[in-house]
Amino acid sequence: MSLPISFSIRCRTGLTALILVPLLVAPAAAQFKKDVPIPCETVESIGTAEMDANGVITLQLHSLEPNPIAEGVLTYAPDDPQYQEIKDHLGGISPGETKPVRPWCK
Repeated sequence: MSLPISFSIRCRTGLTALILVPLLVAPAAAQFKKDVPIPCETVESIGTAEMDANGVITLQLHSLEPNPIAEGVLTYAPDDPQYQEIKDHLGGISPGETKPVRPWCK
């Protein structure tokens, strides 16, 4: 039986997020459905994104069902080199807004 995993990271690069998101999502999904891959394009959300009044974007991410076992929080300040990339991935976001985060598909 797996225990829930939780972590919090303040990212200085989007590369870290691009590495961590698949690591969060893929193993958890594979553990429960080894023979049935989950097509990335069919997943609507792997968490939420929120922008605070200072423009900081916080991503709260989770592994896929069934039984999510991993969660993570990634924070991007406006001066982060990957900030615009994250904002673009979200389709734009404004202060006070919360949006779903779609997965990063290849």
